[in-house]
Amino acid sequence: MDLDSSIIGLMGPEFTFEVEKRHIRQFAQAIGDPNQLYVDEEYAAQTPYMEIIAPPTFPIAIGAEGEGIDLDLNPKRMLHGEQEFIYNRPIKSGDRLVCQMKVTDLYEREGKSGKMQFLVLDTEMKDEGGNLVVISRTNIIYRPKQ
Repeated sequence: MDLDSSIIGLMGPEFTFEVEKRHIRQFAQAIGDPNQLYVDEEYAAQTPYMEIIAPPTFPIAIGAEGEGIDLDLNPKRMLHGEQEFIYNRPIKSGDRLVCQMKVTDLYEREGKSGKMQFLVLDTEMKDEGGNLVVISRTNIIYRPKQ
């Protein structure tokens, strides 16, 4: 296989993402989620959150802004295996999130066409105080050469 455990711990460059109400509203519309918590300030003010928050899958949009890590992977061999969001608190409008991707795991499993590698990438998103807000965890399946 092409990847080895020496890539575990590699980190991409930090980037900052400023969350705006417009981002949250557009994302909610794009995914077809009519929840008023994402778009209506008066409604959101009456909830325990007290303000508009982002939908749970919003970190996908944030992660797309970063450069990632150049691992020189062949896109034809890659499959998106799994996506997970690990929250410490909701993302809110006005958050200024400092984000960084890191390779956190690499393991192998036997598949129908041979051994496949599973690459786990975590993008940590922290607030300006350095407090972890959410981790966006992506599992990429890297298929064997054919």
